[in-house]
Formats: sequence, C-alpha cells, structure tokens
Amino acid sequence: MHRPSPRRRAAALLLTALALACGDRDPAGPPAETAGAEPAPESNGTPQRGDWLVLEQLSDPENLNPLTSSDVGSMQVLTWILPPLVGIDPETKGQRPGLAESLPEISDDFLSFTYRLRPGVTFSDGRALSAADVVFTVKATLHPKVNAPHLRNYYESIEDVTALDDLTVRIRCRKVYFRNAWDLGAIQTLPRHYYDPDDLLGPISVAELIAWDGLRPEKKARAERFAKQFNEGFQRNPMGPGAYTLADPKRDWVTGERIVLTRRDDFWAPGRTDLGDAWVDRIVYRIINDTSAALVAFKARQIDYVGLTPGQYVRETDSAKFRRQAGKQARDSTSYSYIAWNQRRPVFQDRRVRQALSHMVDKKNLVEKVLFNLAVPVEGHISPLRVEYNSALKPWPFDPERARALLAEAGWADTDGDRILDREIDGKRVPLRFEIISNAGNEQREKVGLVVIDEFKRHGIDASFRSIDWSIMLDKVSHFDFDAVVLGWAPPPVIPPDAYQIWHSSQAVENGSNYTWFRNAEVDDILERYWAEFDQAKRVALYHRFQEILYEEQPYTFLFSQKALSAWDLRFRGVKWYPGLPPNWEDWWVPAGHRLHQ
Repeated sequence: MHRPSPRRRAAALLLTALALACGDRDPAGPPAETAGAEPAPESNGTPQRGDWLVLEQLSDPENLNPLTSSDVGSMQVLTWILPPLVGIDPETKGQRPGLAESLPEISDDFLSFTYRLRPGVTFSDGRALSAADVVFTVKATLHPKVNAPHLRNYYESIEDVTALDDLTVRIRCRKVYFRNAWDLGAIQTLPRHYYDPDDLLGPISVAELIAWDGLRPEKKARAERFAKQFNEGFQRNPMGPGAYTLADPKRDWVTGERIVLTRRDDFWAPGRTDLGDAWVDRIVYRIINDTSAALVAFKARQIDYVGLTPGQYVRETDSAKFRRQAGKQARDSTSYSYIAWNQRRPVFQDRRVRQALSHMVDKKNLVEKVLFNLAVPVEGHISPLRVEYNSALKPWPFDPERARALLAEAGWADTDGDRILDREIDGKRVPLRFEIISNAGNEQREKVGLVVIDEFKRHGIDASFRSIDWSIMLDKVSHFDFDAVVLGWAPPPVIPPDAYQIWHSSQAVENGSNYTWFRNAEVDDILERYWAEFDQAKRVALYHRFQEILYEEQPYTFLFSQKALSAWDLRFRGVKWYPGLPPNWEDWWVPAGHRLHQ
C-alpha cells in the first residue's frame, strides 16, 4: 500500500509518490551524520563486476504484480526489473533519460508528451520493447477493474495514448497537471505479450477504458477477462526490461526466506549504471522479520546493508570492531509514522474523539524514550524539509485534561461504573473499546503501541495492541477491517508532494490508500485545484490550508519523522549518499580480493 510509495529508485520517487513503509527506514533525505566510513582501499579504482549485494527486508513483498502491489517490499524488488521511461539524475535531482532515449517533447499547452524509446531494448525473454508495450501499460494502469487505484490517480489526466511508430509514443492529456512530466516519465513498461498473451486489450482504446460504463458489451467482456487474469495471475512471476530478473520464481522466491534477482547476461545496456546495470551478479533480499535478528545477520556478514533502529544505532553499533567492518549513517527523512483511525468505525466518526486521542499521545516522550532523540515530532502529512510545510501549526499538545473534556463533549462517560467510557450509538450502549494493530517484527511500532494504549487505559479507554503478519495486516487495512493501525508513509523528497492518493475522497475504496475513510469536501477541492496549479507559491498556499484541515480533523495521530538510520559493509566501493535519494546501489562494487560470493 504506502503504497508510497518506490519502483525503480527513480520511479520510487515518482510513480508511487508515496510508499507504505514496513519499517520506518526510508533512506531519503539530506545527510545528517556518517560514522565509521573510513576511506577504504581501492575506493577510487575502476569498478569490477562480481559478488552479490545482499539486502534485508522485514517481510515478503505483498506480491510482485507490477501494478497491483504497492508496499515498499514489492517496489524495492521491482525497481531492478522495471526501469522507468525517465529517471532522476542523483547529482542534479533533475530528470534524465531511461527507457526513453531523451526527455519528452512537451506541447505548448502542456497536454501532449512524446517519448522516443531507445532502440535495442529487450525484455528478459529476449523480445524487443516497443511503443505498443507502453500503450498497453497505460491501458492496464487505467483499467478500472485492475486493482491499482493507488496508481490510477496519478494518471487521471490522461486522455489517450498512441504509438506513432515502433519506438515513439505520444500521451495526450485532457487536463493539465503540474507533475505530468514527472509521473508520466515514471511509467514502467510491461511486456504486452507476457501480461496479455491473448491481446484482450488490443482492440480497446485507452479512451474506451476510461469511459468504462459506455464500453460495448463484447469489449467489456474482453476487458473483464483481462482484469481477472492480470489481478490473479502475476503475483510471483514479474517480467520487465531491467538488468535483473527473477529467473526461476519457484527457486528464487522462497517465502519467508529470500528473493534472488540475477543479472541478465544479455542486458541491452551493459555497464550503464544509469540505466540500472549494477556491478554485482546477484541482488538478494533476505526476509528477516525481526530488527534484532537483522543486525545479527549484518554483523555476521550475511547481509550487506541494514536499516537500524534508534537503539541499535546508539547502543549496538558503536564498537571498534563494528567500525572496522561497517559504515553507518543517520540522515533526515521525509517519512513519518502515525496512528490511523478508521472512520468507518462509529467510535472514530466524531472528530472530538480523534482529537482527544491525539491529546493523549506524548510525542515528545516517544521521541526521547523510544527513539533516543533520533526523530522529530510531526503535525501533518507534509515534511518540515519541504517548502510546502506549514510551520505555523503549533505542536499538538499532550493534554489528557483537554482530552477528557473533548470526550465528555462528545457524550462519552462511564455510566455503568466499569471504569470504561461509553455512550449510546444507534440505540445501543457502546464502550470506548478498540484495537490498534501493526506489523509483526517491528519492535519500535510495538513500543509505540504499548505506550499509547497504556495512556488510553488511564482515562477510561479500553484499548489493546496486537502485532500481526505484514501481509495479513495489509489485507485488513485494504478492506477497512481494522480499528486503528500504526504505520508509516515515505513521501518522495525530490519532487513536489501530491497528497491526492491518501486524502481525496475518491481514494476511500478497497485497496485504496485512504483507508481511514477520510472525506472532506474542502480537501477534495484543494487537492483537485493543486493539480492544475503551476505557480509554486499558490500551490504552497493551497497545501498550507490542507494541512490546517488535517490538523483540526486528526484522521491520523501524526507521530514523528525518524532519521533514516542504516549501516553498510565496507567491502563495497563506490558508495555515495545523495541528499533526497536512496542509496546508489548500481554503483556499488567489490574488488576481487574482498568478495564474499562467487
């Protein structure tokens, strides 16, 4: 879901604009501290191919369907398989060619974008990529029955897509959107012959799919057949034009253990790290759903890069032995954590209840005691690192007295003497009782959950906390089957934010990102006007008001933005940290004498 989201690291910052973070370890943001990274021998030598890059994930990906998956785990894997049309230059933070050989030709009215594809690009099965594949990808994304509402909202302005020739595609939009050049460039091209072998979408235009209710019955039947096959049939076997492939899904994806990506010997751009060809032979994701176990594995050199908890950063990685093996860093991040209140539950529909719950959360205490001051409290969706941030919003106070008063105003009182607040809802006496859930293996979120429910219980609220498997939790959240949940979003730091995916009423659907069921007409209007506004100052003003509304409504209890904490094995050379971007893994390489894997 956050879901967040990233596909290829360029697309990670563009297409999914937000990604649901399973571990609150977003690597984006300007560097704040680097420790232990002493200059390594041969660090300035010529890169050599070889070794593996072994990374850690807290859980298996939701699935590896390129359009229906949206959690961070799936996007991190798919980023190597599906490069975008246009990427991001880490030095300039501007766009640079990807699958497209140049930046798009944009019409004067900002409604037409023409991309010229690189000749010679092939998918991992050897078939050539063409403009028809781009057309198919847009069709599949905009198909209303494909389970991709979290992506579709970024392409709602598209009117039609045309293959002008084998290598030229034109995307025509019906309305302007100031981020179109970014979001259209982030399209990750799917092989039409693989994902639609019967050419079910071939006779159906993009315009017809958009006007779904008017689609002729025979075409609608074809389109529905495609959606069923696509939604169900590509969960574990992705294909793309990237330098890496899941060569044998049965062998290379072992649930709960690992995902292994192998470099293509026939990759069409050998040695082009800017096009995704890293120096390592394999990229391995080890599934370790416990942060303590992950650090143990890192110290044993079983993984090469690990996200750290604040406790690990401060207490468990400060020895001379660790510094000889690893570098570590702490950087500011645009990601944030929150408690989401499901407003489909009657107890959370009154904003005074949500405000009261937020008044019972001591963010300062959480930052000091749980996060060792490696985080800052946040009051809304927009990061303080962004120009759009509304600095006029005062910190939401920890004020249990005010919370009790708000609950009393909302009609909550202990009428039966059981020390639990209650009130009448729809003719029934209902206790103020709910469960907060989060993903198992995330010790930090568990601590947050236990701290807040302890405070709630002091004031007559019967709250409980439960950690559950990541995939089960995603399913519950996707279907509104929860009371409250502790999660995190990782907004992209480089491009302007677009909060439509999470906060617009149209996204309060199953598998959508507005899983709190937040509906506000003024917010909808702001988010829609924002799309068509090219004046940055006016966009900032719109988002200042947007943040004020969220501040009053408290659909989330916004918690904190933690620094991105991580460590990496010093046998790797070519390691750089670019403000606002994830690690430059494509450029990492290992001299022959230091390799662990052959």
